[in-house]
Amino acid sequence: MTKRQSGTGTELKERQEVTRPPMYRVLLLNDDYTPMDFVVYVLVRYFRRSEQDARRVMLAVHHQGRGVAGVYTREIAETKVSQVTGLAREEGYPLELTLEPESP
Repeated sequence: MTKRQSGTGTELKERQEVTRPPMYRVLLLNDDYTPMDFVVYVLVRYFRRSEQDARRVMLAVHHQGRGVAGVYTREIAETKVSQVTGLAREEGYPLELTLEPESP
């Protein structure tokens, strides 16, 4: 507890422990149709990756079947998945994204 002075006297305030929300990885999954340049574009635009980092992630997706686009709270991760999936469908690409809880 901490003491705080106010105009009417001393008040005691309890400090509450703040816990971090669970984090989720947004994963890009490999397919044979989505162009590599589109994946790089998505990583730069929606996940704020540098061009070089976006290319590294894109190559991981290409060679390993999946890559981590970013780590976010659940709500933000779900929004990003929805935005990118929507854009991919508009462009005619079958790009798949998924979420997985980040291990502690």
